[in-house]
Amino acid sequence: MKKFAFLLFLFAFMWSFPHIGDAATNTRVVLNGQQLSIPEEVQNMDGSVMVPIRVISQELGYQVTWNQDDGKVAIDGEGKSITLNIGKKSASVDNQTYTLNTAPVVQNGTTLVPIRLVSEQMGIKVNWNNSDKIVTLATTGTSTGGGTTSESGSNAENGLALVNGISFSESRLLVTLDKNVTPKVSKMDSPNRIVIDLPNSDFGGGFAQGQSASAGQIQTLAVENNDKVSQIRYSQYSTDPSSIRIVIDLNNKQNYEVFNEGDGLLIVDLTPDNGTKPTPPTSTEGTTQPGSAVGNSGKKVVVIDAGHGYQDPGAVGSVSTEKALNLAVALKVEAILKQDPNIDVVLTRSDDTFLELKQRVKVAEKLNADLFVSIHANSSSSSAASGTETYYQRSNSKKLAQTIHKYLVAATGFKNRGVQYGNFHVIRETTMPAVLLEVGFISNKSEESKMNDASRQQAVAEGVVKGIKEYLGVS
Repeated sequence: MKKFAFLLFLFAFMWSFPHIGDAATNTRVVLNGQQLSIPEEVQNMDGSVMVPIRVISQELGYQVTWNQDDGKVAIDGEGKSITLNIGKKSASVDNQTYTLNTAPVVQNGTTLVPIRLVSEQMGIKVNWNNSDKIVTLATTGTSTGGGTTSESGSNAENGLALVNGISFSESRLLVTLDKNVTPKVSKMDSPNRIVIDLPNSDFGGGFAQGQSASAGQIQTLAVENNDKVSQIRYSQYSTDPSSIRIVIDLNNKQNYEVFNEGDGLLIVDLTPDNGTKPTPPTSTEGTTQPGSAVGNSGKKVVVIDAGHGYQDPGAVGSVSTEKALNLAVALKVEAILKQDPNIDVVLTRSDDTFLELKQRVKVAEKLNADLFVSIHANSSSSSAASGTETYYQRSNSKKLAQTIHKYLVAATGFKNRGVQYGNFHVIRETTMPAVLLEVGFISNKSEESKMNDASRQQAVAEGVVKGIKEYLGVS
């Protein structure tokens, strides 16, 4: 499991405990019944148990941003906005000030936080067993602090649907929202484009800060090497009532279908009808169709997840960020998989945007994916740490992990760190076989350099695809 030794990954859980000594070196942390592997020490400082923040950052999926200039960490989730201050015993929840027993600190490159305020506000049950030195965390899914549990409380109160992610892969635009909307879709020419209007909607708190566009501001989603689409644009089209407009700029005239996968997942499919799915009546073009845009006629559905994105860079190396390495490999995996007529591939993100962990899971679940693969790069406070490892959480994922791992290790040429259990959110909350790949250590300059090499990335992508195809039993 990763050691997040950089402040960009701050995630805090706070709970005051009786004083139990200067350091609880044998303290164990259990999340939802599973013990977590923690190489760093869990310490007691001034009567508060201090936990490395990287332990839980990937498991619960709240949005975290870090302002290095003023030393503030913002955590958004469950309808709450929490701000912490490194080295200060003050925090705020929705602009209400709270005093902490112990301030968050950084020791030996690891950020340690007391477990109290966030646990109360985010609805995390915490129990301390002093005799056995065990901290037990249990997610309940309900905030105990009161108020809305939406990603954006004010918008939820206004009844707006919240756009949490936009991605494009295999000639399909995928939009995730917190609830269903009925889009208005039209095709226009001079120039050729498809316009998708989402009424009574706004950008959600889980959508990348700075990537959501206010009224009159247009953001773009990069599209590379696609013969149908040049780019995708989106903005808040109006404010009264609020609505989101997404425009697919086409290279030429193109037919399309719109599918409502349910639970706020929309797909605009530009893939031409090749006999693998029913042809709707002409009059239905531009209207929302029932059913699915993927996995027709026995096709296997593979969801590829490039970890992190936008304001969440993941681990940071000497010359690169994890989010960029993850995306580079994911795009190469997609390019190979989409050549196989037996496979439908979907990306959770296709450029430098951010999607909350629960939204990544939602994509895979609503599409009834056959498998889910999350791509990452590892990091350690030790620059000597090296190697490739693959994680699974559920027993039905172990075979997939073993199959992909053997090809992944061969492709990287790095030390084989093996197939391991990991309690990461995206491989725990999915129900299909799911794995999380740690290609190599970005904190190791040699491995970082190799992971930045396009030919090595291609080899890694080919290895991942070999494992996927062997597991699925497709040629």
